[in-house]
Amino acid sequence: MPVLQLSVADQYLIASGDTSLLEVWEALPEGLFPPFPPVELPGGLDGLLKRGGFAQTFFVGSEVLGLEFRSPGGHTIWAGGLTVKNVQGYDLVRPFVGSFGALGDVLEATLRLRPGRASVFLRRKGELAEPSFKPRFLWQEGAHTYALHFGHPLEVKRFTQTFGGEEVQGRLDYTGFFPNGMGVGPGHLIDLR
Repeated sequence: MPVLQLSVADQYLIASGDTSLLEVWEALPEGLFPPFPPVELPGGLDGLLKRGGFAQTFFVGSEVLGLEFRSPGGHTIWAGGLTVKNVQGYDLVRPFVGSFGALGDVLEATLRLRPGRASVFLRRKGELAEPSFKPRFLWQEGAHTYALHFGHPLEVKRFTQTFGGEEVQGRLDYTGFFPNGMGVGPGHLIDLR
């Protein structure tokens, strides 16, 4: 499995760029969450970071603590680390996230994990509209709007009542929607970023 290191106490995970997103979810204990919803997308962790995330309602670059990547010129570059602020100088992690591969390919990524005592994964019929209570992840696929939220049990309960819909069991695989991979442009999935 390409997940290389997991620290429950320090709430971080180190994984290779070719790690699938669902492999990251499977490696996590209950109560810790990565900076992406439980969906599979083309390109795994490398593709997700190049695209700048998926359906999150926050800046995903702040959830990437460190990167090892190969530049287009073939150089291996290390940026960031295990702590939020561990060096002085240029922050190469944030420009990399969302660069669509212009700065290189992820070899290894260190992700911050977020705790939550409760979580809910919901879907409801209807078009994507920003709900009054903003979840951590929100996207539309076909005729359904999906949302994943985690945190304090009372907060999750309030979101569930506000959003409505039905609970989604399991995880989603969207790789079939993108036979040629994901890039810039319209598609079957919509998020509010």
